[in-house]
Amino acid sequence: MDITAVILAGGRGMRMGGVDKGLVDYQGKAMVAHVLERIQPQVAQVIVNANRNIDLYQQYGVTVVTDATNQFDGPLAGLQAGLAHAETEWILTAPCDSPLLPLDLAERLSQAIQESNTLVAIARSASGDHPVFCLLHRSLSADLNTYLNDGQRRVSAWQARHSPVFVDFKDEQAFTNINHPQ
Repeated sequence: MDITAVILAGGRGMRMGGVDKGLVDYQGKAMVAHVLERIQPQVAQVIVNANRNIDLYQQYGVTVVTDATNQFDGPLAGLQAGLAHAETEWILTAPCDSPLLPLDLAERLSQAIQESNTLVAIARSASGDHPVFCLLHRSLSADLNTYLNDGQRRVSAWQARHSPVFVDFKDEQAFTNINHPQ
């Protein structure tokens, strides 16, 4: 299964004082660098969705795409932008502020898709579902466009429309979302 990863770095970073979270230092390098190191070996292509500091993200040698609008419409807008530019049938999403993501994320979500014959797989851990860690088929692009055009923004609500399969991960730290500088 050929997969394009879309790293979601297009938010406003409000919980971190408005800074671009993907570029915040974590253990000596930008969070997006950690995410890239962990996700790049798992996929055929990587796209970063960013709405500012485009030149800094391009320095990582990946395709950088912006949202279709300048409204900062959330993760689904980033996914929409990734779908528009991906060259594969499958899209794996991960946020830029989760530098410990699973090294087997693509493999486990792919396996669940193949076993369940569905178009969406979502990571889950003891703390709950992680809808921005998902694998989905590009055929859902038109439905996503309609959903966003209708003013909807909730990732899990959109995914629920497509009977997703949930994949349990035991490593709770893998889904740590860094929202504060400290």
